Amino acid sequence: MSEEILRCERCESTIEADDLRCPVCNLVCPLARSEDRPETRVDVLRCSGCGAAMSYDVRRRAASCAFCGSVLEVERSDDPLEEARLLLPFTVDRAHARAAFRDWLGSLGWFRPRDLASGATLENLNPLRWVGWVFDAHMTVSWAADTDRGANRSDWAPHAGQVELVFDDVVAPATRGLTRSETGRLLPSYKLASAGQAEDVVDDATVERFDMPRSAARHHLMGVIEARVRQRLTSDHIPGSRVRNLRTATVLRGLDTRRVAFPAWVLAYRYKGRLYRTVLSGQDGQCLVGEAPWSVAKIVAAVAAAAAALAVFALILLA
Repeated sequence: MSEEILRCERCESTIEADDLRCPVCNLVCPLARSEDRPETRVDVLRCSGCGAAMSYDVRRRAASCAFCGSVLEVERSDDPLEEARLLLPFTVDRAHARAAFRDWLGSLGWFRPRDLASGATLENLNPLRWVGWVFDAHMTVSWAADTDRGANRSDWAPHAGQVELVFDDVVAPATRGLTRSETGRLLPSYKLASAGQAEDVVDDATVERFDMPRSAARHHLMGVIEARVRQRLTSDHIPGSRVRNLRTATVLRGLDTRRVAFPAWVLAYRYKGRLYRTVLSGQDGQCLVGEAPWSVAKIVAAVAAAAAALAVFALILLA
């Protein structure tokens, strides 16, 4: 079912139904002035362990968190609660996820326990979709910098300019169940264009609730964009091979927002009584990030061998 697109009366940027002001020009939105603006009260299941917000799935009959397995508690919110509108399909099924996990355990290197792959017991393998905001941003950037172009006898010469830049598919994770490090590792594996274009091999995945409001996501967006702006300017728009004292001023011209749910497999395994978590991309069986034990004996042996080698080298020098 198609959804009516709301646009700002002044700059025609896309706005959301619960926006109080336009994210680009700050004009008060029509719905913010309306007395008929709906009041939303939503009950969500909040994990008592990691804090993730989950939806209850009758088919799973589960009252535990899909991220960490802790007990879920009912939380009532008086604010509008965001839900994913775009679902990326799972292309890695349960069997492939299990095989990828076993391959990963066996590829962690010499400093892991020798029996890790054979001694680890997989306890849970849960499909879920973690959520994030996806932005397309159009902006005007004014810049000033010193470069080595046209410096003549000097080392530096001043330059300035103004460019229009467009950034597509910038993701601001809105999940509390996964860490920024985990989402950063998983994001390159996803194909945003695959929504509705590929078969979904999983039909019982839990969809996480948004734990970051759009206003906070926009703030995060501008932080990410700032670094990309400087990189784009240095590589494509600023003359010269060396740059210093780069200063920028950014004016946002357009911003489109999408709510996206990203597929992942969350695996919990136990080794020698301790529980570890691993997360696998639902679209790439080679993209896996997780925790694994170290072999203390091997680390001590390596340190001792290095110390012995240094001692022998020192004796040779003093001889």
